[in-house]
Amino acid sequence: ERNQADVSEAKSGRTDLIFLIRFRHCCLLRNQRCILAYLYDRLLRIRALRWEYGSVLPNTIQFHMSAEEVEWFNRYKKSLATYMRSVGGEEGLDLTQDIKPPKSLYIEVRCLKDHGEFEIDDGTTILLKKNSQHFLPRWKCEQLIRQGVLEHILS
Repeated sequence: ERNQADVSEAKSGRTDLIFLIRFRHCCLLRNQRCILAYLYDRLLRIRALRWEYGSVLPNTIQFHMSAEEVEWFNRYKKSLATYMRSVGGEEGLDLTQDIKPPKSLYIEVRCLKDHGEFEIDDGTTILLKKNSQHFLPRWKCEQLIRQGVLEHILS
């Protein structure tokens, strides 16, 4: 508001205010660039959360997000799901699996907390209890590893 008042005075003939007006304008532009960079960085981090945690974010993370950021996350989640369904034929292709190339198809995991029953492709149901160890297909348990339910045991 003060800058607008000075602009009006400069138009009426006070040329000594031009440098002050330019300085304030440059400060406003700098602040705008900083805010846009901050918001863009937050969006990149929210996008990375989708790949790390899956389609449902933990409440502790959602608590720190604004309503607009949650809405953006949901739109990104739907867009990614639509793309994955269109790529992989009938069942779709889950791009969030095997983020790192696997060295083996089965891995040994330890359950860090009680999770309940877990079914694998052959119909076998496994009870995931705290401190139990299992030899499971990597692609079935990778999401649970990222969520902190399972821990990959390295030999």
